[in-house]
Amino acid sequence: MHLRIVAAGKLRDPAAAAVCAEFQKRLRAYHRIEVTEVRASSGSDPARAIREEGERLLKAAGDGVLWALDRTGTELSSEELSARIIELESQGRPLTLAIGGTFGLAQDVRARADFVWSLSKLTFLHEWARMIVLEQLYRAAKIARSEPYHH
Repeated sequence: MHLRIVAAGKLRDPAAAAVCAEFQKRLRAYHRIEVTEVRASSGSDPARAIREEGERLLKAAGDGVLWALDRTGTELSSEELSARIIELESQGRPLTLAIGGTFGLAQDVRARADFVWSLSKLTFLHEWARMIVLEQLYRAAKIARSEPYHH
């Protein structure tokens, strides 16, 4: 299956970048994984930044199945995530996950999304959200194949 992550902003924290790189490497044994970073907006106008980043995320996401990451979305257990990915994989459908920037995710991205996924009701740094998404995608792949990792 082809998994794509489109994210606003670069990973600036070396530790976060290392964790993401490790889980991308692990995921390659199960899925084709691609991460695209779009330019984060700068300035002190959060509404403008969200709008601009949303436009960039949607352009980078292209067509196909889109999941938006947003704390207002639906929470999934790791097993439920695995089942949803198995279903998409059986349909031959690639999955793109959109992660907003510092100020959050544009309403346009949520509206275009086929599913809005909440990692938690808590607010995470967007860098941490990317780490959690990659780890959960890896966990889902291990669950799907009944391989040890998930407890």
